Amino acid sequence: MVFFSLLTVSHAALAGGIGLGATRVIYPIGATQTSLAVNNSDEKSRFLIQSWVEDSSGNKTGDFVVTPPLFVANPKGENTLRIMYAGKPLPTDRESIFWMNVKAIPSVDKNDLQNKNVLQLAVLSRIKLFVRPANLAISSIDAPDKLHFSRVNETARIDNPTPYYITLVNINRSGKKLPNTMVPPMGNVSIALPAGTSGDLTYQTINDYGGNTPKAIGVLK
Repeated sequence: MVFFSLLTVSHAALAGGIGLGATRVIYPIGATQTSLAVNNSDEKSRFLIQSWVEDSSGNKTGDFVVTPPLFVANPKGENTLRIMYAGKPLPTDRESIFWMNVKAIPSVDKNDLQNKNVLQLAVLSRIKLFVRPANLAISSIDAPDKLHFSRVNETARIDNPTPYYITLVNINRSGKKLPNTMVPPMGNVSIALPAGTSGDLTYQTINDYGGNTPKAIGVLK
């Protein structure tokens, strides 16, 4: 008999041999569905996989239907989650963001529980789910070039005039790293500048495939 443990730890990678086919999901508005691969590379272990979608505030939402919401990933197996939008119409002039959650709960053989202290952790992977309208004014490839940087007191303000969410990583000033940040479409964020630094910023952004773009310079005007 096999049991599944329920203690959960949040982590970017899933438990054991479980992995996702992408680090973000792009859902085109008007699409019937999109998909996300779930792979179990472990040769022996099984995992109970539970999936759901949260809104931008981190609350579970019924706007998306994920099938199957619960299944067992067998050793060396590959499964596909199908994601379907079933909510109200979303803005058509900019992206909307949700969070795709996939929890992997490792199995425990009953025989292993006898006279042993066994601790198995369920691990939660949480990736961004972007709903993207069609026919936006510019492409997602060109969007990072439109960012505008300015210095406001001891902070760097980043303005994003585009319809896309843009995530900046590896932000650096005078050899000191700043925290990664995501700038909403047609919005802005401000990040504190490290003490004792000067000059402009260097940074990279994350593209639709989860990869880093070439290093760029943010001129603090």
